[in-house]
Amino acid sequence: MDPQEKLDRLKKTLKDMHSCLVAFSGGTDSSFLLYVASGILPRNRLLAVTANSPTYTPRELDSAKEFTRAISVRHRVINTRELKDKRFTANPANRCYFCKLELFGRLKEIAGESGLEFVIDASNASDKKDYRPGNKAKKELGVRSPLAEASLTKKEIRFLSRKLRLSTWDKPEQACLASRIPYGARISERILRKVSCAESVLRRMGFKQVRLRHYDGLCRIEVPKKEIGRLINKHIQVIDKLKKLGYNYITVDLEGYRSGSMNIAVAQTKR
Repeated sequence: MDPQEKLDRLKKTLKDMHSCLVAFSGGTDSSFLLYVASGILPRNRLLAVTANSPTYTPRELDSAKEFTRAISVRHRVINTRELKDKRFTANPANRCYFCKLELFGRLKEIAGESGLEFVIDASNASDKKDYRPGNKAKKELGVRSPLAEASLTKKEIRFLSRKLRLSTWDKPEQACLASRIPYGARISERILRKVSCAESVLRRMGFKQVRLRHYDGLCRIEVPKKEIGRLINKHIQVIDKLKKLGYNYITVDLEGYRSGSMNIAVAQTKR
């Protein structure tokens, strides 16, 4: 099945839903899903909701607001409380389950209050390759993933987004800032702010796709392989900026950027 056929399947699924609340992060996938839904469902039957949390950067919230304004979709921002849940801040391997339980539980309440039949998220077919404990919360709460149901992959979503002239088609992958912290190391707002500031420093240097993995006084930087040489050439500037943020040891991951690299240890324990 080609991408256009999958898009047609997605449109049919959304039409059959009649009304829905979209868990909207402002990233490539959720922007594509929301845009397609906005062309299928009446304005009063569609609501985008974005979580405001220390686990995400302020720039992502600004981006989400800008996109919903541009396509004239109703948008609501809520403050989530996952950092008050000790099960989440203890940072077990299934921490995403507790985060999604908080988020989707709130979204289900809002959908019910708003008379919307479904809560949907932007998980896609490519996500099945990664460790996703949050899927358990989705299943328990009846949240659907129309992109995955249509078998749309990340690559196809980018292709279709570009075809639709969405500015988000080549947006770097986003992920919860907690994913930068090794499982078992406690999550705190202070650490999340530190990671966010460090990644902002690297983005201002021109690294569009970047992850900074946090290990107390040590950090491991991931950029695409083709960018590693440029990062090393800027090592004096990088060291100076990151040491000021409290990192005593700054390392570069020679394997380059890859989504979910912190999940490797989990995968190995399951072999």
